[in-house]
Amino acid sequence: MERGDRVPDLPLALTSGASASLHDFRGKWLVLYFYPKDSTPGCTNQGIAFNQLLDKFHHAGADVVGVSRDSIRSHQNFTSKQGFSFELASDPDEVLCKAFDVIKQKKLYGREYLGIERSTFLIDPTGVIREVWRPVKVPGHAQAVLDALKAASAA
Repeated sequence: MERGDRVPDLPLALTSGASASLHDFRGKWLVLYFYPKDSTPGCTNQGIAFNQLLDKFHHAGADVVGVSRDSIRSHQNFTSKQGFSFELASDPDEVLCKAFDVIKQKKLYGREYLGIERSTFLIDPTGVIREVWRPVKVPGHAQAVLDALKAASAA
């Protein structure tokens, strides 16, 4: 998915245990960010940064949802340990990951594998992607997304 694409109605298995879909977020902005793995340093820092700015995202009319292939139980432990006030979505079957084309060939210590490329999508209230960040560098990213949200919602 790229800027200008309409987001399909895909199911979300959320940390709260609720089932939802992407269409449930219609009528408000949505920051949908994909990250590789719960409780790893970069993913923890990314979640903390979004959580610290969460009130500002809400004030600008946006929800934040993080997505990885981890289980709901892993997400619940991660959320509880870090005090996140936003939902994480579990995507073990990679339905969301494949739809947003975030599964990429990666290399770690000489070993190649398929993993999630850290990516963020800013989706407008009509379900259209307005901004895409990939690959994401964590420092300053949450603020950059907030700035883009403010600019897009003011336009």
